[in-house]
Amino acid sequence: MLKNNPVMKKLVETGEERVGKLAQQLLSNEKFVAAVQTLVSRSLSAKGTLDSALRSALSAMNLPSTADLEQLRSKVDDLERLLASVESKVDTLVAQKAPSKK
Repeated sequence: MLKNNPVMKKLVETGEERVGKLAQQLLSNEKFVAAVQTLVSRSLSAKGTLDSALRSALSAMNLPSTADLEQLRSKVDDLERLLASVESKVDTLVAQKAPSKK
């Protein structure tokens, strides 16, 4: 109902134009871009520090980290593939020997 309203359409268009102009002005402002880059850089640094602290805390409690679990999951996947391969070979050998017994 509101989508078909011409006044609403005009308001949305005007709002989109203004937001676009504001975004363009902000992105052309070197100080703003530098501030955003600094913020992103500091956020990534803080995340790295937090990750390191979390790994240390988990290690101190003798608990696995996410990386440890991913490594274990990878090893389990490798073992499952190997087991499936061995199972397939055993099935082939059993199928080859079964007809010779008759």
